[in-house]
Amino acid sequence: MIQVTKRDPKEPLENMLRRFSRKVQQSGILMRAKQGQYFQKPISKSERRTKAIIRQERKAVKVKKLKLGQR
Repeated sequence: MIQVTKRDPKEPLENMLRRFSRKVQQSGILMRAKQGQYFQKPISKSERRTKAIIRQERKAVKVKKLKLGQR
């Protein structure tokens, strides 16, 4: 559990909240929670790589068409 304490008695609440949110973000708790929100079937590394390559190629074609003024 992440805890934040006041550094001095006059420290504003906003500063403490900012430090807390930064610590939560750096710890990766939110990212893990969001990943567990939906179930994904486990796939092999090679399959993941091939899908990533296909996505990159499609994006490159799309960008190239945009530069040429086509849709």
